[in-house]
Amino acid sequence: VPPPGPASPAPVVLVEEAEAWRGIASPRDSALIDSLAGRWERALSAGRAAGLTRRISGEGVLLAPAERLGRAAPAPGTYRCRYVRPGGRRWAASPQGFCYIGVEAGQLSLATELRGLRLGGYLWELKGGERLVFLGAAVPAAGRTAAAYGENPTRDTAGLLERIGDFRYRLTLPEPAPGSAFTVIDLVAAPGA
Repeated sequence: VPPPGPASPAPVVLVEEAEAWRGIASPRDSALIDSLAGRWERALSAGRAAGLTRRISGEGVLLAPAERLGRAAPAPGTYRCRYVRPGGRRWAASPQGFCYIGVEAGQLSLATELRGLRLGGYLWELKGGERLVFLGAAVPAAGRTAAAYGENPTRDTAGLLERIGDFRYRLTLPEPAPGSAFTVIDLVAAPGA
């Protein structure tokens, strides 16, 4: 009887674990986030075609989708915020307001207080740490706080948060506002505010 030959190595199966936010996000919101890169390109092209090239360029890194830095998780605290809605026939922007990053049970939370855009929800880190997914809801006009994500799908909002400078972040919400392809919120740390 010949001696047994070398054993074949056992096959290795790599199983990629789904990111935590995907287990919470609705299929609609997952699809909106996954399609965000294409939305950026279409919106900026439409804005330039509508004669908004100078306004788009004037926003600098805020409206440069490929520009982002590592370590996207913002420090808890108060931020000065404003939003722009590029890509429509008209340029839409908000006056400055405030946003707040908090921590609840080890999870980053985000609340916005902007005219016409009051949101509340949580941030989920993506693999690599260069972006975070926001899953939240709009605050009703007469309300004080947002409902939990998934409680009222008509108010649910999802987006991507990226660091674009020192103490500066961009939250892109792919849900279109009337006349716009998406909303970009500019967050700048406001120490002592």
